[in-house]
Amino acid sequence: MKNFLDSVVAHPAGAFGLLAVAAFLEAFGDSLFQSGIYRSTGAARGLFFVSGAIVLALYGFTVNIPHWDFGKLLGIYVVLFFLVAQVLAKVRFNQVPTTPVYVGGTLIATGGLIIAFWRA
Repeated sequence: MKNFLDSVVAHPAGAFGLLAVAAFLEAFGDSLFQSGIYRSTGAARGLFFVSGAIVLALYGFTVNIPHWDFGKLLGIYVVLFFLVAQVLAKVRFNQVPTTPVYVGGTLIATGGLIIAFWRA
């Protein structure tokens, strides 16, 4: 598995794809905990917590198994996480982004692009 992921992240498109998967896993795992805390009781609550822990563990493996310079990719990752989190907020919780979220998201995207592509 390690060698496979190393070969995937050796190419920019593969690294971007794996970062997108990681962003989805992190945001989805967080949303499962939110469902467990605020939207369920009893056994369903426990199932949300266990599911969230499993998904967040998969996220941890996804970002830590490959040999890559995660610090250099962090800007793109933060942008992907923000975008995925907004989609999940709308789809799972029917939360529509507000103007401050759009403005802040623009700043997040700008900062992510600066981190990723500015060559000092």
